[in-house]
Amino acid sequence: MPRNARTEQTTTVIIGAGLSGLAVAAELCRRGVDAIVVDGLDIVGAAQTPNTAALQRCDAADSATLRERHEIMRHLRNYAVSHEVDVRTTTRAVQLSMVDGVAERTAAPQWEVHTPTGILVADHIVLTRCAHSQLRRMINDFGITVGRNVAAAMRAIGIYLVGVGELLTPSPKEVLRQAKTVGHAISAKVHPDTVTYPATGSFAALPC
Repeated sequence: MPRNARTEQTTTVIIGAGLSGLAVAAELCRRGVDAIVVDGLDIVGAAQTPNTAALQRCDAADSATLRERHEIMRHLRNYAVSHEVDVRTTTRAVQLSMVDGVAERTAAPQWEVHTPTGILVADHIVLTRCAHSQLRRMINDFGITVGRNVAAAMRAIGIYLVGVGELLTPSPKEVLRQAKTVGHAISAKVHPDTVTYPATGSFAALPC
């Protein structure tokens, strides 16, 4: 990492600047939760240290819904620009580390997302585009036992999944549904005494 690398603190880091990542970012923005969106990067054969995992791409094309995805992406990009959502499409996450990660402790850990230019520290991580087999290996790398429900095991340590299917890539409408669910879950932890924000603004016009 460069000597001039900097460390930034935020509430949530979303890894993946595609449909899933932008959908979650829009939800969190609407609910008043800080988030930074970065892209992901393949790391093959990277040296691993305790409480660290490499982040891998797992993109899947869906030709049947390509037009719908493009339309929703256009809408989400416009929303991100108009609401100044922090989307860093030229910044790639290369590694995810648990800060003082002790799997047995009751409090959720903090996370460090390593990029070529610095480290993003966050309480919540949203992953997109990964296969369940990759996620199982990743969470095992943190020394955490995974049962049958990978998503539940990851939520318990502050990692959320959007756009990740066990067998099939979720449809655009299912991705939006997942994004709203994750947005609500993170918002409830960040603002436990706040009433859920009503669906207002241009993002609310998206199909669900």
